[in-house]
Amino acid sequence: MVFVLEEHRLNEDDEKARYDLHTNSPDDEGYRKYLRMVLDPVIARVDKQACGLDFGSGPGPTLSLMFEEAGYKMRIYDHFYAKDEEAMKQKYDFITSTEVIEHLYDPKTVMDDLWDMLNQKGLLTFLTQVYPRVEVFDKWYYKNDPTHVCFFSFDTMHYLAKKWQAELEIIGKDLFLFRRV
Repeated sequence: MVFVLEEHRLNEDDEKARYDLHTNSPDDEGYRKYLRMVLDPVIARVDKQACGLDFGSGPGPTLSLMFEEAGYKMRIYDHFYAKDEEAMKQKYDFITSTEVIEHLYDPKTVMDDLWDMLNQKGLLTFLTQVYPRVEVFDKWYYKNDPTHVCFFSFDTMHYLAKKWQAELEIIGKDLFLFRRV
């Protein structure tokens, strides 16, 4: 894992100002199409009665809405836009975190907390880009976003699976599904 040192991170006001520039919304069909890469694999792996959490739902929660449209009960949490502490005290059958973990200042604690919020056989999904080979890291565009402060590798994801004693499924190059066994 690669991370940005604390002294190089944005303060909370500047970080939120950057997120406020995002224009993702439930009305954007292109954004919905993008989110299907998370929605479809989760729906294929959880029961219709499953209850989920969209962690890091952003200013225009869309993935949670798409799950609700498919018949699932959902909660949302976002540090800046939906800081519902009660949602973080519940247990879930699945938790999605789409383009969020690269923003975490304390990824170990947050990711472990999410893992602990899963019911038996629960599914935790992370959509994030893994960092490229060291020799091309300096040219990688993803690291240039000042809100991206930690970058994961495939080895990191395998480490988490071993630590959590989880089944890990990798879909494509960016979607990681951890199943509680």
